[in-house]
Amino acid sequence: MTSSSELIRAARRELKGSPEATPRLRLAVVTCMDARIDPLQILGATVGDLHVIRNAGGVITDDVLRSLAVSAVSFGTLRIHVIMHTDCGMHRFDESEFRTRAMERTGAVPPWPMMGFDDLSAEVVRSVETLRSSPLLCTVDRVIGSIYDVHTARLEPIVS
Repeated sequence: MTSSSELIRAARRELKGSPEATPRLRLAVVTCMDARIDPLQILGATVGDLHVIRNAGGVITDDVLRSLAVSAVSFGTLRIHVIMHTDCGMHRFDESEFRTRAMERTGAVPPWPMMGFDDLSAEVVRSVETLRSSPLLCTVDRVIGSIYDVHTARLEPIVS
Protein backbone atom coordinates (compact mmCIF):
# COMPACT_ATOMS: atom_id res chain seq x y z
CA MET A 1 0.00 0.00 0.00
CA THR A 2 1.23 3.47 -0.85
CA SER A 3 1.74 5.85 2.06
CA SER A 4 0.35 9.38 2.13
CA SER A 5 3.85 10.85 1.91
CA GLU A 6 4.59 8.73 -1.19
CA LEU A 7 1.38 9.98 -2.80
CA ILE A 8 2.31 13.60 -2.05
CA ARG A 9 5.79 13.10 -3.56
CA ALA A 10 4.26 11.50 -6.65
CA ALA A 11 1.81 14.38 -7.01
CA ARG A 12 4.69 16.87 -6.97
CA ARG A 13 6.55 14.88 -9.63
CA GLU A 14 3.50 14.65 -11.90
CA LEU A 15 2.63 18.37 -11.94
CA LYS A 16 3.10 19.61 -15.49
CA GLY A 17 2.21 23.27 -15.71
CA SER A 18 -0.76 24.95 -14.13
CA PRO A 19 -3.93 24.52 -16.21
CA GLU A 20 -6.62 27.18 -15.98
CA ALA A 21 -9.64 26.49 -13.78
CA THR A 22 -11.90 26.97 -16.80
CA PRO A 23 -12.20 23.62 -18.57
CA ARG A 24 -10.70 23.83 -22.07
CA LEU A 25 -13.50 21.69 -23.54
CA ARG A 26 -16.17 23.68 -21.65
CA LEU A 27 -17.46 20.31 -20.47
CA ALA A 28 -18.45 19.05 -17.02
CA VAL A 29 -18.76 15.33 -16.30
CA VAL A 30 -20.88 13.83 -13.54
CA THR A 31 -19.83 10.29 -12.69
CA CYS A 32 -19.45 7.74 -9.93
CA MET A 33 -16.67 7.66 -7.34
CA ASP A 34 -15.92 4.03 -8.33
CA ALA A 35 -12.15 3.54 -8.59
CA ARG A 36 -12.56 1.80 -11.97
CA ILE A 37 -13.92 5.00 -13.55
CA ASP A 38 -11.36 7.38 -15.06
CA PRO A 39 -13.34 10.06 -16.91
CA LEU A 40 -10.22 11.56 -18.50
CA GLN A 41 -9.24 8.21 -19.98
CA ILE A 42 -12.79 7.29 -20.98
CA LEU A 43 -13.22 10.56 -22.90
CA GLY A 44 -9.65 10.81 -24.20
CA ALA A 45 -9.16 14.04 -22.23
CA THR A 46 -6.26 15.47 -20.25
CA VAL A 47 -5.92 17.53 -17.08
CA GLY A 48 -7.52 20.92 -17.64
CA ASP A 49 -9.99 19.71 -20.30
CA LEU A 50 -13.07 19.25 -18.12
CA HIS A 51 -14.63 19.60 -14.70
CA VAL A 52 -15.38 16.29 -12.96
CA ILE A 53 -18.03 15.92 -10.26
CA ARG A 54 -18.09 12.52 -8.54
CA ASN A 55 -20.23 10.82 -5.93
CA ALA A 56 -21.59 7.39 -5.08
CA GLY A 57 -23.54 6.32 -8.17
CA GLY A 58 -23.01 9.56 -10.08
CA VAL A 59 -26.51 10.59 -9.04
CA ILE A 60 -27.81 14.14 -9.22
CA THR A 61 -27.84 15.53 -5.69
CA ASP A 62 -28.14 19.12 -4.53
CA ASP A 63 -24.34 19.26 -4.21
CA VAL A 64 -23.90 18.05 -7.80
CA LEU A 65 -26.28 20.80 -8.94
CA ARG A 66 -24.31 23.28 -6.84
CA SER A 67 -21.03 22.25 -8.48
CA LEU A 68 -22.52 22.29 -11.98
CA ALA A 69 -24.01 25.75 -11.40
CA VAL A 70 -20.55 27.03 -10.40
CA SER A 71 -19.03 25.32 -13.44
CA ALA A 72 -21.60 26.84 -15.82
CA VAL A 73 -22.02 30.32 -14.32
CA SER A 74 -18.48 31.03 -13.15
CA PHE A 75 -16.42 29.02 -15.63
CA GLY A 76 -18.55 28.99 -18.79
CA THR A 77 -19.20 25.27 -19.08
CA LEU A 78 -21.53 24.69 -22.02
CA ARG A 79 -21.95 20.91 -21.96
CA ILE A 80 -22.61 18.28 -19.29
CA HIS A 81 -22.08 14.54 -19.68
CA VAL A 82 -23.58 12.17 -17.10
CA ILE A 83 -21.62 8.90 -17.09
CA MET A 84 -23.01 6.07 -14.98
CA HIS A 85 -21.59 2.55 -15.17
CA THR A 86 -22.31 -1.15 -15.06
CA ASP A 87 -21.66 -3.11 -11.89
CA CYS A 88 -22.29 0.00 -9.75
CA GLY A 89 -22.66 -0.39 -6.00
CA MET A 90 -25.65 2.00 -5.99
CA HIS A 91 -27.53 -0.13 -8.55
CA ARG A 92 -30.13 -2.07 -6.54
CA PHE A 93 -28.71 -0.50 -3.36
CA ASP A 94 -30.54 -1.60 -0.21
CA GLU A 95 -30.91 1.62 1.77
CA SER A 96 -32.58 -0.05 4.75
CA GLU A 97 -29.78 -2.60 5.07
CA PHE A 98 -27.18 0.17 4.75
CA ARG A 99 -28.81 2.24 7.49
CA THR A 100 -28.90 -0.80 9.79
CA ARG A 101 -25.22 -1.57 9.07
CA ALA A 102 -24.23 2.09 9.55
CA MET A 103 -25.98 2.18 12.94
CA GLU A 104 -24.29 -1.05 14.03
CA ARG A 105 -20.83 0.06 12.92
CA THR A 106 -20.89 3.78 13.72
CA GLY A 107 -23.83 4.44 16.01
CA ALA A 108 -25.26 6.90 13.49
CA VAL A 109 -27.29 6.91 10.29
CA PRO A 110 -26.97 9.45 7.49
CA PRO A 111 -29.60 12.20 7.51
CA TRP A 112 -29.74 12.24 3.70
CA PRO A 113 -31.24 9.71 1.27
CA MET A 114 -28.70 7.29 -0.21
CA MET A 115 -30.29 7.53 -3.68
CA GLY A 116 -29.77 4.01 -4.94
CA PHE A 117 -31.58 3.01 -8.12
CA ASP A 118 -33.08 -0.11 -9.68
CA ASP A 119 -32.86 0.68 -13.40
CA LEU A 120 -29.52 2.00 -14.62
CA SER A 121 -30.73 3.30 -18.00
CA ALA A 122 -33.78 4.94 -16.43
CA GLU A 123 -31.53 6.64 -13.87
CA VAL A 124 -29.37 8.10 -16.63
CA VAL A 125 -32.50 9.44 -18.35
CA ARG A 126 -33.83 10.86 -15.05
CA SER A 127 -30.49 12.51 -14.31
CA VAL A 128 -30.29 14.17 -17.72
CA GLU A 129 -33.89 15.40 -17.44
CA THR A 130 -33.18 16.82 -13.98
CA LEU A 131 -30.19 18.75 -15.29
CA ARG A 132 -31.98 19.95 -18.43
CA SER A 133 -34.82 21.34 -16.32
CA SER A 134 -32.63 23.18 -13.81
CA PRO A 135 -32.94 26.98 -14.16
CA LEU A 136 -29.38 27.33 -12.84
CA LEU A 137 -28.11 25.45 -15.88
CA CYS A 138 -30.01 27.42 -18.52
CA THR A 139 -26.71 28.59 -20.05
CA VAL A 140 -25.70 24.98 -20.76
CA ASP A 141 -26.26 24.08 -24.43
CA ARG A 142 -26.26 20.30 -24.14
CA VAL A 143 -26.72 17.60 -21.48
CA ILE A 144 -26.15 13.98 -22.47
CA GLY A 145 -25.98 10.68 -20.62
CA SER A 146 -24.11 7.42 -21.13
CA ILE A 147 -23.37 4.12 -19.47
CA TYR A 148 -19.75 2.97 -19.22
CA ASP A 149 -19.28 -0.80 -19.22
CA VAL A 150 -16.52 -1.56 -16.70
CA HIS A 151 -15.87 -4.95 -18.31
CA THR A 152 -15.56 -3.89 -21.97
CA ALA A 153 -14.50 -0.22 -21.53
CA ARG A 154 -17.28 0.80 -23.93
CA LEU A 155 -19.34 3.96 -23.48
CA GLU A 156 -22.97 3.48 -24.57
CA PRO A 157 -24.98 6.63 -25.31
CA ILE A 158 -28.37 6.60 -23.56
CA VAL A 159 -29.53 10.22 -23.97
CA SER A 160 -28.03 12.51 -26.60
